[in-house]
Amino acid sequence: MDDRRRHSALPGEPGQAPSVAKDMENRIRQARPHVTRNEDLIFEVSSPGKSGVELPPLDVPTVCAEELLGKGLHRADVEGFPEVSELEVIRHFTRLSTWNYGVDTGLYPLGSCTMKYNPRINEVVASLEGLATDHPYTPESLTQGCLRILHEAARCLAEITGMDAVSLQPAAGAQGELTGILLIRACLADRGNPRKHILVPDSAHGTNPASATISGYEVRNIKSNARGCVDLAELDRALTEDVAGLMLTNPNTLGIFETQIREISSLVHARGGLVYMDGANMNALVGVARPADFGVDVLHLNLHKTFSTPHGGGGPGSGPVAVKRGLEPYLPVPTIEQSTDGSYRLDYDRPKSIGRVRAFYGNFGVVVRALAYILANGPEGLRQTTEDAVLNANYVMSRLQDVYELPYDQACMHECVFSDRRQAARGVRTMDIAKRLIDYGFHPYTTAFPLIVSGALMIEPTESASQAELDNFIEAMRSIAAEIEEDPPFVLKAPHTTRISRLDEATAARKPLLRWKPE
Repeated sequence: MDDRRRHSALPGEPGQAPSVAKDMENRIRQARPHVTRNEDLIFEVSSPGKSGVELPPLDVPTVCAEELLGKGLHRADVEGFPEVSELEVIRHFTRLSTWNYGVDTGLYPLGSCTMKYNPRINEVVASLEGLATDHPYTPESLTQGCLRILHEAARCLAEITGMDAVSLQPAAGAQGELTGILLIRACLADRGNPRKHILVPDSAHGTNPASATISGYEVRNIKSNARGCVDLAELDRALTEDVAGLMLTNPNTLGIFETQIREISSLVHARGGLVYMDGANMNALVGVARPADFGVDVLHLNLHKTFSTPHGGGGPGSGPVAVKRGLEPYLPVPTIEQSTDGSYRLDYDRPKSIGRVRAFYGNFGVVVRALAYILANGPEGLRQTTEDAVLNANYVMSRLQDVYELPYDQACMHECVFSDRRQAARGVRTMDIAKRLIDYGFHPYTTAFPLIVSGALMIEPTESASQAELDNFIEAMRSIAAEIEEDPPFVLKAPHTTRISRLDEATAARKPLLRWKPE
């Protein structure tokens, strides 16, 4: 059976208005409910006396548990664990595993997150003996290979960004932001001019204000102009003598490149401040443009975005920080240096360093994966990745702008941002559209962000999506727009085909129930 018909994602040909009324009932009827539509919790499956294992009696003397563990650490009976058979355990968790959605199963168009495919060769490399098993306390003389990997990864990232030095220590993008602002703080304090404000454009990533505040600065907001970029006149007025720097996301969260970035950097530097760039959107720049070349002093990178290491699930992530020469003395300790004899060492003798921001040297396994990705692609491959990501985003934008409002009508970079303005007139908002998209077999886009676009639909296809997959996604979005025109209540009740109906997300966020309790 044709894949499009099986999933009922394409009720009409591209560019044609589908006959929505005919298809709605058929779509629901064609959706086959899973045999475990409302899967019980493993605790609810439990029955007293059941066991998933039967062990033979021990025929050797046992060691007293209390002597082995220590007094007070041994309990003869442990209550509260589910009692289930092996078959129930296997089927329960296997069924749950089939519910998951990720980059291995389909398009993950979350804007601002760069959810690209993670090549399996990277996983193989990171699991090699000596890389996966080396302990961070192993002497330097026995970890030369690992230190070389870290040194080479830092060198590659410095070359890609044009910066002079890199620290791989930060464990995630937000910690990279924090580290970058702490470096600015340390540098200005060393100059005897610490200052107290950081400027953050309204098109910046959402964690930027928090990072600046945690670093001890007060945040001032900079408004965007009609093109969605930093307003130079607004910036000029805001750059008073107490401003330490500007936190800029480029391309910004609208997916728009700050074309006046050189003028912005020059203006900040002329007033004695420093320019921090949030590099989470580097998937639109790698191999094409280097932040150092347009005046950036410090930036962080998201290895779990731009360089294809696993993303989400609580981590681990990696948010290296790259700096110009003037900020290099303040980098976290230790740094990894190459001695004159070619060996590698950890340098702790850095009196101006801001100190550690992460245990040991960062999340080593993530760095290994990123370096494998960089070396496998090479300069030409990395540039091609960037060009494909930008092409895909513009393709999606051009195919949807006649049915969804485009607040900033211009070419985008790696992501595009629509508004639900047209659909809101029918009582349907961005979250409702996202819920309906689940019925079509796609993970939703990012909803209601960036905040400067009311009812934002933020879509980032990355370079991983083929044209065929993008066409399926586009036609699903067009079909939803047509459904809203004909029958808004149908979309408002979505999703219709999932095992669990629409959740009360507000209550779940404000009053989460994180553990099971018997009634």
